[in-house]
Amino acid sequence: MADLSIRIRHVGAALICALAVLALPVGAGAADPSSPPSGDALDTLGRTAIAAIGSAGADNALRRITENLAMLAAQERIEENAEKEATQLRQEAKAESEVPDYSDIKDPSELPPASAGSNGTEHLLSSKAEREKIFARTPADADPASTSTLLTGIALPPPGAPDVVKDVINNANLIVGRPYIWGGGHGSWYSYGYDCSGAVSFALFGGGLIPRPATSGELEGYGEPGPGKWITIYANSTHTWATIAGLRWDTSGTERGTGPRWHVDTRPTGEFVVRHPPGL
Repeated sequence: MADLSIRIRHVGAALICALAVLALPVGAGAADPSSPPSGDALDTLGRTAIAAIGSAGADNALRRITENLAMLAAQERIEENAEKEATQLRQEAKAESEVPDYSDIKDPSELPPASAGSNGTEHLLSSKAEREKIFARTPADADPASTSTLLTGIALPPPGAPDVVKDVINNANLIVGRPYIWGGGHGSWYSYGYDCSGAVSFALFGGGLIPRPATSGELEGYGEPGPGKWITIYANSTHTWATIAGLRWDTSGTERGTGPRWHVDTRPTGEFVVRHPPGL
């Protein structure tokens, strides 16, 4: 898992480097990306990012990096759960090996009193590791061609979704699990925590669909009226959430806490103004 964490940090460093290259004036990164590296690690990383951007286009390069970040984060969660399960199984096996052996006792009166789970009805309980196993879910009766898959908290966009929708989903994945903080995500795009409109704004920002964080009141007038094909925003003066490629993006509290998270279930929409980005 340590190697995976290092890989995630490397991909993140590449993303930062790519963003820095995009911010350079035209011609500032004109060095030949095929020339031998100078030996400096940062220079080598910069040349790699320049080569990727030059060969596939800046948008595609950044999109690939962002998608890799989301996939690596999901993979890290999967490996963490696997380690937890292995540890739990070892502990259960050890506990089982320590159960006293009463097979040689012939007189039932010499047996200890029966207790729940022993010398009585067998009761199988799922372990904590079992409950935390990876899960891949989609909403009931969902169209797989237009619905994301929820994999251990991370949304995997459908392959046929427009690139802008994939960018929105991948950006939202970056803040999954952050705590709910009132006003979070409004002073800056990057915050320790996010409120409802801050989380929705951050997702839209990933697809270039909003220039700055918007309040719930402002999102009541965002885009065009009615539901969209890929993205629908529900806003009123007190709360905002969205459905993006079939999954609900919301900060409302669940058994896992509050903060930006994906959900396969929906919620009542009657008290909300319904809007969508033009064309989506």
